[in-house]
Amino acid sequence: MIESKDRSFYFGASDTSYIVGNWQTKSFEKWWLIKLGIARNTFVNESMIAGTIYEHKILDALEIKDLKYDSQIIIDRLRVNLDGNTDTCIYEVKTYNYEKEFKVSKQYWRQAQVEMYASKIFSLYIIAYGLNQNDKKNFFNKIDKDRIKKIKIEYDEDFIINEYLPKLNYLTNCLKKGEYPKEIK
Repeated sequence: MIESKDRSFYFGASDTSYIVGNWQTKSFEKWWLIKLGIARNTFVNESMIAGTIYEHKILDALEIKDLKYDSQIIIDRLRVNLDGNTDTCIYEVKTYNYEKEFKVSKQYWRQAQVEMYASKIFSLYIIAYGLNQNDKKNFFNKIDKDRIKKIKIEYDEDFIINEYLPKLNYLTNCLKKGEYPKEIK
């Protein structure tokens, strides 16, 4: 659980869909202003709060020897936070509404790729945990191990080298100069 919520001046793994996505949108523009430190995102909801509070409890329930919490890797303007990891595997926690089926979104997949790239740990599981309404009201509930899903994500070096890194490097230069990026091909 990372304490600072300031996302300015660095790119995180969760920013990957903005980095490789369409830069000609209003949502990209708002995101870029946050990166420049001009704007702040203060949006928070019940599900986000519950996910943050339950994160370590979910990792604890995995009972993994030598599990580290909240590791941070900084490479120039890339700042990647890992929920949990050992020396050989990353565990990225995602909570979802238990009444719906969990699916790994493109955004989650991209985030996982960048976490593996930055950490040089090329084994990653998304740990999906379904929260019910009671979990969102009572943060002292025990973790129900039957609700934990482990989903293996394979590393895609081609995505990192050919799609992600050229755009990350360009955006890093724009960020350092305080310029609005132009779409690159």
